[in-house]
Amino acid sequence: MNIGQASKASGISAKMIRYYESIGLVPKAGRTVGGYRDYGDADVHRLLFIRRARDLGFSFERVRELLKLWSDQKRSSANVKALALAHIDELEERATDLRKMIKTLRHLAEACEGDNRPHCPIIDELESGKSPSPATKFDKTAARSRRTTASPS
Repeated sequence: MNIGQASKASGISAKMIRYYESIGLVPKAGRTVGGYRDYGDADVHRLLFIRRARDLGFSFERVRELLKLWSDQKRSSANVKALALAHIDELEERATDLRKMIKTLRHLAEACEGDNRPHCPIIDELESGKSPSPATKFDKTAARSRRTTASPS
């Protein structure tokens, strides 16, 4: 099958299939007499494996490790489990970071008056160059005072 058919069968774009080939996740495809890539069922099966791993958030490096384990019939399931558990730890850390970002952005959005004046605590925090903290308390009275002095009437 050609790259378009392999793309449709695997749910991975032709561009990504070519990229996976370039980084060695997928072996270089055979070529037809006309020079077109030619994929078989085993190639599509490998692409589906990669897609499922990527959908679970595995990095390319980890996908490469999973592919090695997948092709090793003498593998230890303990190695696969260890890889998955390490990935879970990373995902939980990212989820914690995302919850912190949400909390900070929610706090900043609540502190913003959302009116027609230019002053905005969200912009102030981004401009400050330091990481916003949800613990930061915005003094709305001071913010109004700054807007009044900064904005022409």
